[in-house]
Amino acid sequence: MEKQYHIDFDDSHGASYAILPGDPGRVEKIASYLENPRFYHQNREYTTWLGEIANKTVMVMSTGMGGPSTAIAAEELFKTGVKNFIRVGTCGGMALPVTGGDLVIATGAIRMEGTTKEYVPIEFPAVANLDVTNALVKAAGNLKAQWHAGIVQCKDSFYGQHSPDRMPAGYELMNKWEAWIKAGCLASEMESSTLYIVSQILGARAGCVLNVIWNQERERKGMSNPHCHDTSLAIQAAVEAVRILMQE
Repeated sequence: MEKQYHIDFDDSHGASYAILPGDPGRVEKIASYLENPRFYHQNREYTTWLGEIANKTVMVMSTGMGGPSTAIAAEELFKTGVKNFIRVGTCGGMALPVTGGDLVIATGAIRMEGTTKEYVPIEFPAVANLDVTNALVKAAGNLKAQWHAGIVQCKDSFYGQHSPDRMPAGYELMNKWEAWIKAGCLASEMESSTLYIVSQILGARAGCVLNVIWNQERERKGMSNPHCHDTSLAIQAAVEAVRILMQE
C-alpha cells in the first residue's frame, strides 16, 4: 500500500496494537517498556517506535494534542492494520477522591470538543471498548495502583478550562464545568472522546488510561493536592493491558 499522508508509513510494520501518548517526547520512554524497542518513523507530530510483547509487534505513536490530530492518527493507523488502541496520557482531576499520582481509566468521555461532531451527532456517546477497559482495570490491579474508572471530560481548549473568567464564553464554560462535577466526572483531558468515536466508527477497539497530575478542585477547597508528573505507572498499565488482551 502507499504511505499514509500524515503518519508517512505503510502497513509493513506488522502491528495490530498501538499505545498512543499525545506527547512525542514520551514515545521513547513508553517503548522502553517493550521488548526490542526501536525507532520506526517521525513525521509532523507523529513519532513512532516499535517493540514486542510476547513476540508480537506493538507500536507506540504520539498523536499530538487534541482531537484533530488524534482522529488522523487513528484513521491512518487503522488503514495500516492497527485495530487496537490504548491512549496513555495525563489529566487533571475533577472529582475530589481523584488525587495526583492516581490512575483514571476512562470508560467514556464528555464530547466537549469539535472533531467528533464531524463524525456523528453529539447525542451519540463516546464509550471505551469493554475488553480494553477490563484489561486496563485488571492491569491497574496487578500493579496495585490507586485507580478510578468512569467518565472524563474531553475538551479542546486547555486555557478555556484554566482561565475561563477571561474568555467571552466563560459563563458557559464555568456552568458546564460545575455540571460535569455534579454528574460525577472524574477528570479532564483532551483526546479520549475523539479516539473513542473514531474507533467506534472504524470498528477498532480503544481504551484510555491517564496519570492524574493534580486536582484543581481539591486545591480550590483547601484540601491536600499532591502533584505527580511521572507517567510510569500509567505506561506500565497500558503495556500490561496489551499483554492481557493478547493472552485473552
